[in-house]
Amino acid sequence: MNHPARDVERTYLALTLLTTLAASFIWGINTLFLLDAGLSNAEAFAANAFFTVGQVLFEVPTGVVADARGRRFSYVLGAGTLLLSTLLYLVMWQVHAPLLGWAIASILLGLGFTFFSGATEAWLVDALRATGFTGHLERVFGRAQTIGGAAMLVGSVSGGVVAQATNLGVPYLLRAAMLGVTMIVALRFMHDLGFTPERGVGPVAAVRNVVRGAVDGGFRNPPVRWLMLAAPFTAGTGIYVFYAAQPYLLELYGDKTAYGVAGLAAALVAGAQIVGGLLVGKGRRFFTRRTDALILGGVLNVILLGLIGLTNSFIVALALLAGWCLVFAMESPLRQAFINGLIPSEQRATVLSFDSLMGSAGGVVAQPALGRAADVYGYPTTYVVSAVIQALAVPFSFLARRENASSDPISDGPETLPEGVAAEGADPVVVGPQPPA
Repeated sequence: MNHPARDVERTYLALTLLTTLAASFIWGINTLFLLDAGLSNAEAFAANAFFTVGQVLFEVPTGVVADARGRRFSYVLGAGTLLLSTLLYLVMWQVHAPLLGWAIASILLGLGFTFFSGATEAWLVDALRATGFTGHLERVFGRAQTIGGAAMLVGSVSGGVVAQATNLGVPYLLRAAMLGVTMIVALRFMHDLGFTPERGVGPVAAVRNVVRGAVDGGFRNPPVRWLMLAAPFTAGTGIYVFYAAQPYLLELYGDKTAYGVAGLAAALVAGAQIVGGLLVGKGRRFFTRRTDALILGGVLNVILLGLIGLTNSFIVALALLAGWCLVFAMESPLRQAFINGLIPSEQRATVLSFDSLMGSAGGVVAQPALGRAADVYGYPTTYVVSAVIQALAVPFSFLARRENASSDPISDGPETLPEGVAAEGADPVVVGPQPPA
């Protein structure tokens, strides 16, 4: 890999580090924070669901911003939006706001993250292509998993310890401060390479063009479509599984005020991400197709979630949760490499945002429903239900495998990243103003 490509990768890893560190200060205590503000389990997960509502509402529009105005512009705008909405979250906690207030704050948080989703990954892939990258994408994504896991380890432990030493609001102040640092780093080192924004196109035409390209590169592209259709079942329940682990593990531990334990639980998950990111480069050698790994990972996650719901042991639940996260950390880079190998540069951010939207849409339904089930039946039952829901995603991986996509085979040679050409299985993508259909 030449020096410009290494610089691109370093910038991507640095942004991953800063963004994950900022976000993870509250990951170990977020559900406890909501419950401390006077919300019930159902209301707390409804607040989280409004976060995913924000993602559903804004994924495509912010993807258009990234493709029409630039990926750095979108990233910086996202960091600023997250900073302000995090401070608003803190205000909601201080005044014990009703659910409506949390809904507004959560939707704004979702808006902030949609400026990141799609844009950051699209920036990386296009910049690597422009600088002559000849390596394997999943190894870059695997390194990002490792860096993100390390950041989550530090942030979640620090957040839990700080919350126990002070109060549940201080980690949110730390998050806001780190987001300010992230904005400065992005402005200095993140430059759009291998991609030229279509700034001369009007907003209506830009939305029409990019969304049409996203449909062509996404839903009209069969192998990408099948993985997108699986996302509501995996990502939708995955958000619940992670955040419900905080009160569930404390319930098994026997002390619902041990915030440090909640932080350590999130840290163990982070450790699993680190290991998964380190192993993905070696793990890929055991498979001839990326979809084979996705199928196996899906089956393992169903088993692990079911066992989490059936155990009464804090240690066993913690180990199973770490295993679930390890499997996810290993299969996620393979999924990213599979999809990125099939979509064109001009609509990359929007297609990736649309993929994220599909997962968020599942979360809108799953989180409040599972939160209500936790109030009525308890957390163990909801983990078993989550396993059943995730099992519905496995057939879509089989369907994606049947398409024999060009990005599915795993080889040791250099891979070619797609440029501004039509995705496999899709109609040609036209960039610029288009006549009405």
